[in-house]
Amino acid sequence: MTRAPIHPDRPDAEEDGRLRAPATARNMGPILDVLLSHAPREGRALEIAAGTGEHAVAFARAFPGLDWQPSDIDETRLASIAAWARAEGPETLRAPIYMDATRPGWAEDHGPVEMILAVNLLHLISKRETETLLSEMTRALAPGGTGFLYGPFLRDGATTSAGDAQFHASLQAQDAQIGYKDLAWVVDRLSPLVVTAQEMPANNLMLIARQADQGG
Repeated sequence: MTRAPIHPDRPDAEEDGRLRAPATARNMGPILDVLLSHAPREGRALEIAAGTGEHAVAFARAFPGLDWQPSDIDETRLASIAAWARAEGPETLRAPIYMDATRPGWAEDHGPVEMILAVNLLHLISKRETETLLSEMTRALAPGGTGFLYGPFLRDGATTSAGDAQFHASLQAQDAQIGYKDLAWVVDRLSPLVVTAQEMPANNLMLIARQADQGG
């Protein structure tokens, strides 16, 4: 998995290695509101592409009953997550691990988990990589588990604002394989999970994908 370097916000680094990203600060509150309404209160949580680590600290603190496992593929981001965990993380925040969520088979290594979270990732990877991620996600969720996918999406094949159109075009100019994914296309590939889409600020969506309880 290779994340596109084009991004509207560039993280700022602190002396202890912690990174801060403006976009993370902006979306943290709205994302947490959704999680508080829909996320499990106990079990294991796997955060994919955890980025700076700011989300991991805040969300692990908000859910003391969840064993929170952040992951990423970028060494700088992994170092930042570890620095945040050392500085402010609760005991339930685990040390970050390298994990490529676009690699087939990761569900066997990292599941089953009660919760999976991925923020602002799908538009930075290819459709083929997204298909693998979504397939593995459905397999990694424990019975009754919930997956959360936050970010921008196409609706009926189109962007929903001029800013989104410009950003989507800039991504595809860099790499024609990446860019916004269509909402219906993503939902179809999350089958058999039951998916609901919640509107979020700045034309983003949170997809909430639930695994049915076995036998219930």
